[in-house]
Formats: sequence, C-alpha cells, structure tokens
Amino acid sequence: MNKYTLLLVDDEEEVVQIILKKINWEGLGFSVIGHADNGVKALEIVEEYQPDVVITDIKMPYMDGIELCKHIREEYPATKMVFFTGFDEFEYAKEAVHLEIEEYILKPLNAIELTNVLTDLKIKMDREVHDRKSAEILRAHYMESLPFLKANFYTSLVEGKLSEEEISRHLADYGIVFKGAYFGCLLIHTSSTQVPADIDPQLLRTSVYKQAKEYLSERWTVKCFSYMENTVAIVSLESEEAVSELTDDCDKFCRYIRRVLGAVVTIGVGQIYDNIMKLSDSYLGAREAISYRALYGVSRSINIKEIAPQEKNVSISANDTELAQLFKMVRLGDEEEIGDMTRQYFRHAFSAETSLRSHHIAVMELVSALYRFAVNNDISEDEFAKMTPDSYSKLFDMELGALENWLRSICLFLHEKIVNARHTSTRTIVENAREYIRNNYWQEGISLDEVCRTLGVSNSYFSTVFKRETGRSFIGYLTDYRMEKAARFLVETNEKSYVIGKKVGFADPNYFSYVFKRQFGISPSKYRTEYEKRER
Repeated sequence: MNKYTLLLVDDEEEVVQIILKKINWEGLGFSVIGHADNGVKALEIVEEYQPDVVITDIKMPYMDGIELCKHIREEYPATKMVFFTGFDEFEYAKEAVHLEIEEYILKPLNAIELTNVLTDLKIKMDREVHDRKSAEILRAHYMESLPFLKANFYTSLVEGKLSEEEISRHLADYGIVFKGAYFGCLLIHTSSTQVPADIDPQLLRTSVYKQAKEYLSERWTVKCFSYMENTVAIVSLESEEAVSELTDDCDKFCRYIRRVLGAVVTIGVGQIYDNIMKLSDSYLGAREAISYRALYGVSRSINIKEIAPQEKNVSISANDTELAQLFKMVRLGDEEEIGDMTRQYFRHAFSAETSLRSHHIAVMELVSALYRFAVNNDISEDEFAKMTPDSYSKLFDMELGALENWLRSICLFLHEKIVNARHTSTRTIVENAREYIRNNYWQEGISLDEVCRTLGVSNSYFSTVFKRETGRSFIGYLTDYRMEKAARFLVETNEKSYVIGKKVGFADPNYFSYVFKRQFGISPSKYRTEYEKRER
C-alpha cells in the first residue's frame, strides 16, 4: 500500500493535538511528518521535506493559508492542499479555487468528515501513482515519445555531424523552433542500479523522459530525446544568465522524481553557447558534469561551469580511450585510482616490442596531450614545465619503468592543482556570501535567490557548497547572524525592540520577537533585562 507524507498547519495547538489523536493516520495510508503553527514555519518544513499533502488553516500569523498555498503551488505543484476554514471564511476560501485546492473542511472539525476526505484523497493519489507506473502506459509513452526523424536530427546535432546549412534545413522541414539566442544541453541520467523493485529499468527511464519533458517545458524551450540510455534535452535560453535558474529547476526536478517514482536521477548541465553549432561541445560538458556525481552526489543537477570553471574539455580522439579515462581520474579520482589508470594506459600505449620511431611518436603525443590538458585547466606553462624535462630527448632516453613513474608523478601533480583550484573556488564563493550577509543583513528582502544572482551561481550548487563549508544552510546562517546582531544591539543600546528588529531586517516586530525567542529561548525584552541584572 502506498503511504503519503502529510503536514498539519494550524496556530491552535489544541486543534492540532485533537486531529493527531482522533485520526487513524496509519490505517488511512498517511504519515504525519510534523506540524507548524504559522505559514512561515510551514513553508520551511515544506521546502525541506516536500510532503505529499498539506492540511492548513486559513487564518494564521505571519503568513495565512492562502499565501502559503500560493507559495507551495509555485514551487511544489504536485503537493495536495486541503483547507480548514470557519463558516465565515468559506466564501473567501472558495475564491481561491484557482489554487486547485483538493477540499475545504468547515470548523469545528469532525473526525468522520476528515477521515472521508483523506480516504478520497488517498484513492485519487493512488490512481495518479498507478497511472505513472503502469507498464502499459509507460510502453505507450515509450513508443510515442519521439518521431524518428526528429530524434535522428537531435542526435546528429549533439554529435556535431551537421553543417549549418543542414541544421537550418532540418529546423524548417520539421517545424522546430528555438526561441532563445543561446543553446545548451542537459544530460538526464537515470541510475540503472538504484531502481524500485516493482519497475523495469527501461520503463523507469521512459517515465523519467516523459516527466522531464513535461516538467521542463513549463518554463523552458526544450527538445528532449533518448540517447545512449539517457535523456538529452536541447535547451534555448534568452540570456546566458538564465542558466542558473535552469540549473535550479533541474535540481527541483531530480528531487521531485525521486519522491514520485523512486528514480535516482542526476542532470548534467553543459556550457551555454550563442551558436547552435556548439551543441556538441555543450553535450560533452553535460556528460562531464555527470561524472562529478561522485563528488557532489546524485539526485541533483550539476552545472559544469559552476563546478569546474577551470576544467574545460580536452579534445581526445576516439582511439585514446585509456588517455581519456586517465584524464578523468586526474579530475575525479584519488592517488590509488590515478596510479591504476596510469598503469593501464601505459600497457596499451607503450611496449618493449614497438619500434623506436613509434615509441618517440607516442611520447610526443603524450606530452602534447598533457600540455593541452594543463593549459585547458588554467595551469600555467611555467608550472607544467617544472614537471617536464628540458627536452624530448630526455624522455626518449628513459626506460619504460622510469617513463611510467614520470607519467604518474605529473598526473598526481595535475590532480593536486585541479583539486586546490576547486577548493579555492568553493571557499571564495562562501566567503563572498558571508561578506554579502555582513554588508546587507539589515535589508528585509535579502534571500537565497538574491545572493545567488549576485554571485552568479545556481541555488542548488550554492546551497551544497555553503552547507559543506559552514555546516548550516544559507537562511539558517543569515538568521543566526541577524540574531547575534540583534542581541548585541539589545545590550549595547537603549533602542526599542521593534527598532532593533528593523535594523536586522525584520519589518514585522511580532515576527522578530518570534524568531528571537526561538533562537534564545526568551523574548528580546527579557534578554535585555537579564543581561542588565548580570551586569549589576
């Protein structure tokens, strides 16, 4: 039996406790993840846990149920909403029908009525889940997903096989329109090892394809197609800056699809270009971004420009598979993996039986590839030169064992440089965010979206690196900083609490007092009084 998560929102604690005790939640197929006494706190819980159902009162402090519903509808449209409402609020509540409320329940609450509403809601949600998971429906979606000609065209685009003239002709012939002037690729990877027991992996990938197409098409111009057991989306944007918002939407989709289908999906976001001919480069960047899930985790989006601004793709021929794998290990592996990959590459590229001329050519090609890799990762020529002999002749004269040791040492050197650059970039972003808070904490409108726009990164990437470096979310860090400032103002000045609240970014004095008490356990006025007593 499917079980769904549910959040209760009501500022009357007595009402909440009655509901919790009188309803057989387990028997109805629901699990109550918590309850909140106002819309602001409820929104925080929704953002963290994304419950399937939210049952909320309308009249509440700080944020009422209507406003809460608007926020949830914008960010989490799949969440079901049920309103508690008094008789005098019923007409007002019905005006919110455009918010697609599942049901209205009049107060005082009746356990039988609420049970009936939840039973009907459970049946409806079960039907929706069944439709998404139905093998016959998935097969139909799979057969009807993309016409052959369009799929072949999109595949040729990302493989870089078409001329500009051919692209223009196919766009016209197939009636394909890209609205934006910038182009990029998304690679949507569905794990084949982490699959729910009751779903075939192929059918799951098909369902992810359908859901991705519907989800991303609501805001973006995307063309989705299946390619090498993944979903690829070609996206056109109005500006390069829009890629941060796109990355955040992809991140939300990954979490949504894991909750709805149980699929583990990671989305790689490639570089954005102003030329459709560069889509093949963007695809390579998206594929490279997927490789970084070992560092940044799955069920999220990874923007190659954000995580590896210095790590550009190096052109490698199809015959140099081992060298491509070696460079991948230099970026993502550890010392042992780099050593293993070095040995594997060396066995294929060099052998004692090869001719002297072939050996010399292989050495020159290796040094050239290493040099290009270093330059494309912003490692200076001088630094690279320190790790290489003065001339090719010294490398030509090395025994195979010595040459392999040299290759291993230079790969470890390049790995260290790339890792340090990555950590420096992360620390810079976090320090810039801290400085932004120090300079702007007093502004009421400061938010995660605003700081990410200022720093030019997506919310998903910023939230990951900020929490990794500080141990706290951005909003939590901002709140802590504001409360520390407020506490200092309380003991160092004689200003009223509401004045201090405004000075630290809270326009509503009641909400300031609420947050302060939640932080310190006492009201602002009592905090000041107790401090003065200690100082006497």
